[in-house]
Amino acid sequence: MEEDQELERKISGLKTSMAEGERKTGLEMVQAAGIDRHRVTFVLHNKDHTLGNSLRYMIMKNPEVEFCGYTMAHPSESKINLHIQTQGALPAVEPLQRGLNELMNVCQHVLDKFEASIKDYKEDQKASKSESTF
Repeated sequence: MEEDQELERKISGLKTSMAEGERKTGLEMVQAAGIDRHRVTFVLHNKDHTLGNSLRYMIMKNPEVEFCGYTMAHPSESKINLHIQTQGALPAVEPLQRGLNELMNVCQHVLDKFEASIKDYKEDQKASKSESTF
């Protein structure tokens, strides 16, 4: 019972709310009766293959994850179903959290490198303009 409450708390931490006061979740946890918390399907709303494949890759890097896959029910629906199955005592929500954090870190690293490259390019352009005026 305590583990279920902890799992629900972690899921609540991952949920996002939409604008205009209407409480909708960007993430749902779908769990059939009788299935343990090591096999869970998460529904991510307003997401597509861009996040699905990247997140699946990051989650599968975890050695305690036996399976991770995603599907889009229909091309006109912007939601993905992400299924995670873990081994041992690790609940499926933990690799999801870790995968999301790692994906954010990778994206931040790419953004930082991109911005640094733009800055270097602009400095090089200024230097070449000042050299060409002589």
